[in-house]
Amino acid sequence: MVTIGVFDGVHRGHQALIGRTVEIARQRGLPSVVLTFDPHPSEVVRPGSHPAQLTTLRRKAELVEQLGVDVFAVLPFTPELSRLPAHEFVHEILVDRLHAAAVVVGENFTFGAKAAGNVALLRELGRRFGFVAYGAELQGDTMRNGEPAEINFSSTYVRSCIDAGDVAAAAAALGRPHRLEGIVVRGEGRGRKLGFPTANLSTPHFAAVPADGVYAAWFVLAAEPHRRLAAAVSVGTNPTFFGRERTVEAFVLDLDEDLYGERVALDFVSHLRGQVTFTDVEALVEQIDADVAKVREILR
Repeated sequence: MVTIGVFDGVHRGHQALIGRTVEIARQRGLPSVVLTFDPHPSEVVRPGSHPAQLTTLRRKAELVEQLGVDVFAVLPFTPELSRLPAHEFVHEILVDRLHAAAVVVGENFTFGAKAAGNVALLRELGRRFGFVAYGAELQGDTMRNGEPAEINFSSTYVRSCIDAGDVAAAAAALGRPHRLEGIVVRGEGRGRKLGFPTANLSTPHFAAVPADGVYAAWFVLAAEPHRRLAAAVSVGTNPTFFGRERTVEAFVLDLDEDLYGERVALDFVSHLRGQVTFTDVEALVEQIDADVAKVREILR
């Protein structure tokens, strides 16, 4: 029992599709398989067009496992694969390699060279090769705050929310806070001098980083994934100090440890304010104090 897709973000629409796959697999006594691709197909088909990445491959595997999937299969997306005709993709990948008895995809699913294949063709090929194809209706919100919203969950929608700094809307579509992963590296050391030592994150190249501003977030160490610590996170260029390089810095409340080299994650909960240039350090420290108090209130 196979479902296919990039599944970037594993948002609520993806969760419904994968959940349906797991449900049918259990009913039929079959293993459930999520087939995904790496790198993102758009980067291979149109180099330079890689969208902001909502989930690393490692994180995607974790989320899929939590949904009860038996097998997480990653297919390298190569130029050769991008040129594979739709019927050959089905025969070589779904039939020969995965021995699929049933396939579940979203109703807008396309596959094969130039995205020529669709759900109708998948059903036709399924009859030829001996598997059943299900085209699942896309999931979305029809109400928000009591008003019609008609938002289909999509990775594109989630990216737009994050790009705008609306991490609360992104979390609503994802079903959990947006997570940004990275390695703690040495920064300028200004935070410690101000009394607010920060963990500076080096993030993956294509990572979906929220808009410049200050956020309330949960700080998670990869070595202790079940331990969450409240953090005030600054994203931006530090204009008060005439910075040019965009950075992600987390002041972890009630923690003073050497985290250099640690793999960590930030789960963004709320946007506090935009990036501001302060006239002096005293005003900056006063604002950070207020930000930290607000973070404590939000994440209490």
